[in-house]
Amino acid sequence: MQAWHVHQTGEPREVMRLEESVRPEPGEGQVLLKVRAASVNFPDALLCRGQYQVRPPLPFTPGVEICATAEDGRRVLTTCALPHGGFAEYALADAAALLPAPDALDDAEAAALHIAYQTGWFGLHRRARLRPGETLLVHAAAGGVGSAAVQLGKAAGARVIGVVGGPAKAETARALGCDLVIDRHSDDVVATVKQATEGRGADVVYDPVGGDAYTWSTKCVAFEGRIVVVGFSSGSIPSPALGHALVKNYSILGLHWGLYAARAPQTILECHGQLTALAEKGAIKPLVSDRVPLAAAVDAVQRVADGTTTGRVCVLPGLPSGNGTGAADGAGA
Repeated sequence: MQAWHVHQTGEPREVMRLEESVRPEPGEGQVLLKVRAASVNFPDALLCRGQYQVRPPLPFTPGVEICATAEDGRRVLTTCALPHGGFAEYALADAAALLPAPDALDDAEAAALHIAYQTGWFGLHRRARLRPGETLLVHAAAGGVGSAAVQLGKAAGARVIGVVGGPAKAETARALGCDLVIDRHSDDVVATVKQATEGRGADVVYDPVGGDAYTWSTKCVAFEGRIVVVGFSSGSIPSPALGHALVKNYSILGLHWGLYAARAPQTILECHGQLTALAEKGAIKPLVSDRVPLAAAVDAVQRVADGTTTGRVCVLPGLPSGNGTGAADGAGA
């Protein structure tokens, strides 16, 4: 089979190599899966750089989430068991982690449903307790993680304000359903949020960015609001001024979705049931901006690393080289 391997850490374009390889052998409790689609996530870039919290042994195959065919014929979605990730024709996963792929979604959409939408659901519902009618502020609203939060916020009956970087991203955020879109390149984020909420601010802030985005969040979160810290795609991890949290009684909520699989696995199944129901009725649909063949995976990972994509880019091993669809024009999150 063909698989992308990382033999040393660095920028994806410099360290990913497409090579012939033998099919991986499942360990105890694992299953071999034929990859139908692999969604490219920012952690894939961090894995290549050696900056992710999990550091698989070298060489490894990146690709953390897939839609695949199990050996018994089931169409499933799951996270991969590294070092045998999804940017390959075959991958490994824990048998207990397999979830049925929703019939309403194609392979690429199903692959993109898992991590971002589970993270969004846990962040908005379990951590922030988002209520209908509240105002939700989503940073990087046109990206893979942010776009999921936008759709889930709308499905929950919230008013959604999306923060993006650039006109192309703003168009994507509007198409996703944002009630208001703020371009951080040209707009004053804090002033615009306060004006739009008549001075109250956002009840819930969803922040996968960190850095300046977190600082803006503290200035425009509402009284008794909740800031959900999801990640730090900006590369800057803020140090909260905890005394400021007392000024408006706001909460700072951390979210590491992967912990639920280890400590409360039943909640993953419950969440997947909720997401499947939303997908079946059309309330959510992952934004897949580009579908590329396996040979183009390195370019896809690098574009995600550089922040020049909207929604999700998905790698389809069965797609002939030279084919691809969607945006590859730098309209990022």
